[in-house]
Amino acid sequence: MLGSTHGTLTTDLRARVVACGQQTGAAVHGVTAAEGDLDVSGRPLYAPVPDLDRFFRPESVAVVGASDADGRPNTGITRQLIAWAERVGARLHPVHPTRTAVFGLPCVQSVAELPEPVDLAVLLVGDPLPVIEELGQAKVKFAVAFASGFAETGEAGADAQRRLAAAVERSGLRLLGPNTNLNAFERFRDDLEGPAIALITQSGHQGRPVFTMQELGVRLSHWAPTGNEADLETADFISYFAGRPEVGAIACYVEGLKDGRSFLLAADRAARSGVPVVAVKVGRTEAGARTAASHTGKLTGADQVVDAAMRQYGVIRVDGLDELQDTAALLARARRPAADGVVVYSISGGTGAHFADLATAAGLRLPRLSAARQAELHQWIPEYLNVANPVDNGGHPVGDWRGRKIIDAILADPGVGVLICPITGPFPPMSDKLAQDLVDAAEATDKLVCVVWGSPVGTEEAYRTTLLGSSRVATFRTFGNCITAVRAYFDHHRFTTGYRSPFDEAPRTLSPSFRKAQALLRPGHRLSEHAAKQLLRAYGIRVPREQLVTSAAAAVRAAGLVGYPVVMKASAPQLAHKTELGLVKIGLTSASQIRDTYRELTDIARYEGVDLDGVLVCQMVERGLEMVVGVTQDELFGPTVTVGLGGVLVEVLRDVAVRVPPFGEEQARSMLAELRGRALLEGVRGGPPVDVDALVEVVLRVQRMALELGGDLSELDINPLMVLPRGQGAVALDALAVCR
Repeated sequence: MLGSTHGTLTTDLRARVVACGQQTGAAVHGVTAAEGDLDVSGRPLYAPVPDLDRFFRPESVAVVGASDADGRPNTGITRQLIAWAERVGARLHPVHPTRTAVFGLPCVQSVAELPEPVDLAVLLVGDPLPVIEELGQAKVKFAVAFASGFAETGEAGADAQRRLAAAVERSGLRLLGPNTNLNAFERFRDDLEGPAIALITQSGHQGRPVFTMQELGVRLSHWAPTGNEADLETADFISYFAGRPEVGAIACYVEGLKDGRSFLLAADRAARSGVPVVAVKVGRTEAGARTAASHTGKLTGADQVVDAAMRQYGVIRVDGLDELQDTAALLARARRPAADGVVVYSISGGTGAHFADLATAAGLRLPRLSAARQAELHQWIPEYLNVANPVDNGGHPVGDWRGRKIIDAILADPGVGVLICPITGPFPPMSDKLAQDLVDAAEATDKLVCVVWGSPVGTEEAYRTTLLGSSRVATFRTFGNCITAVRAYFDHHRFTTGYRSPFDEAPRTLSPSFRKAQALLRPGHRLSEHAAKQLLRAYGIRVPREQLVTSAAAAVRAAGLVGYPVVMKASAPQLAHKTELGLVKIGLTSASQIRDTYRELTDIARYEGVDLDGVLVCQMVERGLEMVVGVTQDELFGPTVTVGLGGVLVEVLRDVAVRVPPFGEEQARSMLAELRGRALLEGVRGGPPVDVDALVEVVLRVQRMALELGGDLSELDINPLMVLPRGQGAVALDALAVCR
């Protein structure tokens, strides 16, 4: 790949970009990116899709280290691989230096002696490194390394993994692992129909609950246990699965991402294809992050950035394996919603009210049914019961012919997209009849029917046979999982409807601002406020009128030019927080105040040991809302853009939203919508609404700066950005910039 994880342009590439005004092609993961496929930071804009057909369905397989000796671990693995090869129709060739046959199959002594080209080599050896070169010479397409003792064990293991990855890259093959397992070679049920779940896990055991959903009638098509991801990574499998016609949803258990950019490109490909990606990403807490790193040797990334990046590209993040199961199953099988209204239907008013409270709190829309619809329902439900939504039938109607009519009437409402029926416990025969009516109605409608079977037993016929036997009803065991899955269902389809990839809008050429900005950077240094503001001005971000002076007399002249009242600030690269040292004075209105303040600021700086480059005399901007906009470098995703409430509030409330460039205006506005203090933008206590359009424009200009300067700009902090009343713009009153 070009550059590093941070996407920094190399000097040569940057020079070519400036000279030519466009990007040149580059090899990325073995795929040649055509001209225009790189953004201004030299990073790819489209995910390469590895052809993994021959990995999952090889025609020929070599098992290096195969064994049939009693008591040897490799013996059981070899036996399982032989059975798997038979199921997928592959020819299997054992490889072992001292054997002539393994389980009756002819065995060759080395990879070089294989009787035919091999699609997949499974390495049952303690150190796969010496074998990789042989596999490359034999033109083997894929290999799987089970061996552990690599990056998950510490720095020495990480070094060994880097050597392994380098050998794989030289060989031309693709490697799964190391530190992986046999999950890819499990026996999948072939008697289940409908869209399937494709599973990706970095810890094999954590995928077991999703795999066993086959026993509940949910189809599973693939399982990719990525292990340490020395080569093939989660992103590769997401990209591949997103193009498979049988895959209805991709379920992931992720401990750490190998490369943030690759993950986002893969998520983007899935979004373009309309294939939902549901992920458990561990590392929300410090303890979880430490454990994940020790297990897989990956960077876990700042969790807030990971969370924001996943939302930005439509990845549905869930917290537990039970949510992963239920959400992926629903998204794989449910059709596009006809409407966004949810109706809760139950045989108990208390159950309906409880579920309705939880669903509404989660953001689901429970519309009040029309008077005509309620009148229709009251043909079969007593008048004293509420049928506005939630719908309470009182119990008895579900036991006879009325039950199906009620369900059909609810589903016929054009504002209803989902019917949810919580059955808190089995109550035969009513619950049995209700379950059957729900299944029959689901078969006759395009709308989603969900059932929460609340019995802790789970052996009831209505559950095991009727509900689980239906491919149209989504069945849950808890209220919480049902609500999480239905919310994800709506979110996914809203996100993918008319989806436009941020990568399509990413700038391919450098702006004229880049040349100006690059000349202002000081590698390895922090810029003074004055220099940082020049950087902002280069990208068209408004700053106050100001002058940098080095004498009291010059300060007085500057104040006259800037216009009273003025603000005076000490200026030096090492000054990150001037206010705490008393190096900011506001509201100065006379020449005498200017002279006195100049002496005071220089005296304080001398006392504090600050080497000033001058004193800023600035226009005073008073009326507006203080915001913060900034850039930081994330270990996984490179430059990230932050916006939030500014001034001292950013440190007290930490009310900020984050995005990973590139992104467009819609995402910039959604950042503002995420802020807890977003009401301040519309004005409070009689105050005027602020210029949100100008704030959005600043965010987009800062994003352009982050993309073009890449890792050369380690940090940017505009705080405060004073957002003026609507129509009056926004002004960066202070800024901090750190160069790499």
